[in-house]
Amino acid sequence: MTKKTNAVILCILILFIITLVGGYLLTEGTKKETTEVTQTGNESGTGFVVTEAGSYDSADTAVIVEINEEESAITFQNMQIGKQYTLTYNGATKINDKYDESMSMAQIAEGDLVDITFLKDKKKLNSIQLSKEGWMLTEVSRYEISELTKQMTIAEDVYKLTEDTVIISSGKQVEIMDINAADVLKVSGVGHNIYSIVVDKGHGYLRLTNDEYFIGGWIEVGQSIIQPVTEDMLLVVPEGTYDVRISNKGNDGTKKVIINRNEEVELDVGDLKGDDPKFGTVLFTVTPSDADIYIDGEKTDISQAVTLEYGIHQMIAKADGYDTITQYIKVGQEAAGIDVTMEKSDGEESEEETEESTEEESESSSQTSTTESSSSESSSVSSNSSSSTSTTGTYKVYLDSPTGVEAYVDGNYVGIVPCSFKKTSGSHVITLRMTGYETRSYTLQLDEEEKDVNYSFNELEKSE
Repeated sequence: MTKKTNAVILCILILFIITLVGGYLLTEGTKKETTEVTQTGNESGTGFVVTEAGSYDSADTAVIVEINEEESAITFQNMQIGKQYTLTYNGATKINDKYDESMSMAQIAEGDLVDITFLKDKKKLNSIQLSKEGWMLTEVSRYEISELTKQMTIAEDVYKLTEDTVIISSGKQVEIMDINAADVLKVSGVGHNIYSIVVDKGHGYLRLTNDEYFIGGWIEVGQSIIQPVTEDMLLVVPEGTYDVRISNKGNDGTKKVIINRNEEVELDVGDLKGDDPKFGTVLFTVTPSDADIYIDGEKTDISQAVTLEYGIHQMIAKADGYDTITQYIKVGQEAAGIDVTMEKSDGEESEEETEESTEEESESSSQTSTTESSSSESSSVSSNSSSSTSTTGTYKVYLDSPTGVEAYVDGNYVGIVPCSFKKTSGSHVITLRMTGYETRSYTLQLDEEEKDVNYSFNELEKSE
């Protein structure tokens, strides 16, 4: 009985093993057959290839140049060779921030520095992530850009602008000279190299009408612009809403304006003219006490209170061994006092140099940054160090094209292109305007080299 039982069990085990082996061989055969069929199908030239999610054959670190939501496409620029290419994306595209957290496509923006993976031949974007090596600065308003040295100073840090730095304004790629000091920027890069600059807040233009009475007076736009009123002036103003204050001959008034990007606004100031000018007295306290004080370009005796018309006046303080101070005084009440403390400098100016530089500064009409002091309104002062620009003899800057357009330098009308103006080293804003066309402005860095320079700009685009 025992021998028969063992024999039965042995038979069952043998049958079970045969079943397992047979099933395995059948499965492998099916896989092999399926593979062969797939390979045969591919080799037949049907072009049908199944791409799994997460598949890619290329990777890059690049700057986003353009996002086309309608076509679900993104244009990138490789920062090593400056080459641009476009990839499409879909719902399977992975999007992460630099900390590997998920994001939406709406959070990706032009100018972002990103790490991407993609299928090169199919131009299909597999994943996009904000670069872990990159940095980004937003709301950048304190900066200086030198096209001559290819450097950008942000606060106190100096960065390098490369030949392939991407600069974007209003969704279009532009050049360095298209950036105005009034613009607010988003800046991205790696190390000390700047890879992209995006104009987050741009500028528009302000023109005065019926301003004959105020020519020779002063205009103040918000807290950032203060300069003399000249005939046919055109100011470059950051986009936003401002109180515009204009004054001359003891009369002043204020109006509100809204400045939109790349648009020109006309402000009628004819109704701000008053009948009787008003005057206030200002008592100056200056350190050192032997400093020379100039009001509106004229040397002034400050040993007693000075009588000034209501409005804005330019004050320059100069003394041997001290840094020159330029301030703008807003006189708005009967009496006030102003304290001026000068800082010692390393070098000294001769009296003749002091007189000459004072005349140049009083004639200057470039835009100036302003900050309110703690004094009362009548002596509200906006401080600015003396101008770092210098003239270069009789040399000129020639504007050759586009012909027939109005040209303005730092807001002041200089003529119809082709025209020229006196060469002064430093940063200057050139504005080009023609009725029916979009106004454009460019920032030029003029050197101190004693020779004439010529500039030609692109034709203006017609207004929509």
